[in-house]
Amino acid sequence: MIVPAIDLMDGQCVRLLKGRFDAKTEYATDPRDVALSYAEAGAEWMHIVDLDGAKNQSSSQAALISELAQLSGLKVQAGGGIRELGTIRHLLDAGVDRVVIGSLAVTQPIMVRRWLSELGPDKIVLAFDVNLDERGIAFPAIKGWTEATETPFLEILDNYAGSGLRTILVTDIGRDGAETGGNTSLYKTILRDYPTLDLITSGGVGTLDHVRELKTLSPYGIIIGRALYEGNFTLAEAIAC
Repeated sequence: MIVPAIDLMDGQCVRLLKGRFDAKTEYATDPRDVALSYAEAGAEWMHIVDLDGAKNQSSSQAALISELAQLSGLKVQAGGGIRELGTIRHLLDAGVDRVVIGSLAVTQPIMVRRWLSELGPDKIVLAFDVNLDERGIAFPAIKGWTEATETPFLEILDNYAGSGLRTILVTDIGRDGAETGGNTSLYKTILRDYPTLDLITSGGVGTLDHVRELKTLSPYGIIIGRALYEGNFTLAEAIAC
């Protein structure tokens, strides 16, 4: 499944390069038009990130996210700055189908496990944004990708054994926005070692060949952002390839 992305900053569509807020590209296209175009192209889901929320640790564009969900008619997963159960409930009540939990999935696993139990695994996606060290070991970054962690990603993922966790989103920060292809080696490891999880891949897609390569892994979803904004190919082509 191809999942097109909208990254929001100050109500506008933007894309970051490797998670850097000082390396953003702004797009003049209204996010409402983008959402409608995704629906017209045949998307089922849309991924929305509140980058202001991710940076400031406080969800701040819930109203716009709700509007995009209702306007497009697409299923929506959204995140960015989610810190409280009340915020999750608000987004779900506003039309978001799944809420994406990022930093807290790393720093507060006990609390997040409780949320999974209270809300159900269909309502939460855990997002792990990782950097690879010189040995190829993935370590999550938190707080809008501004802080590194010292515990390997796979060890953190093991904390969710028995929690009912169903869906994870994994981004290789080094490839995000770079359009050099997805980290298929990392994704193969996850799919092999955690076969009961639905994996959504993110980061690096720049060509239809990159899409095809990821599709051979049969992940649950493939997020595409910058390549669609830049016109490298159309969403319809990505879905069909």
